[in-house]
Amino acid sequence: MAETIYVRGEGGAVIAMDLPLPEGIAERYERGQLVRVHSDGSPYYGAPTPRPTATQGSSLTQGRVPRPGARAGKDDWVLWAMAVHALPEADAEAMTKTQLQELPEHPAPARTGGDGRPAPDADKAEWIDFTVTSGRMSREDAEAYTRDDLIALFS
Repeated sequence: MAETIYVRGEGGAVIAMDLPLPEGIAERYERGQLVRVHSDGSPYYGAPTPRPTATQGSSLTQGRVPRPGARAGKDDWVLWAMAVHALPEADAEAMTKTQLQELPEHPAPARTGGDGRPAPDADKAEWIDFTVTSGRMSREDAEAYTRDDLIALFS
């Protein structure tokens, strides 16, 4: 059995039509001279389009940014370091290609104390960030201290 649709003709009348539409009617429908409606004449919008699902990457990368090949240009390595290691662009650009290649493929999870403090073996930059974000001193003041001084102040 053919599917029946309703169209509003050029004069405004609602007409039931079986699919497939005859060639002449199909041409008028495609040009917009006939408009599909419900049987009561209300506008027909069709089925809602499904939302695209977020891409998780290929099964090969499992959603991770793939590491560039050894022969890739420095720009590729900079983009990779920015995406994977969350390095600021200026810092990544300042590194050599060799330094970028020596970065681990997956960043180590941040090790922090229970109150958000960096681990004692964390580098100075992490301690400075902790000091500034916790509101204990300005970045300029924190940078004037050594890593060991910052650890002693906030441990």
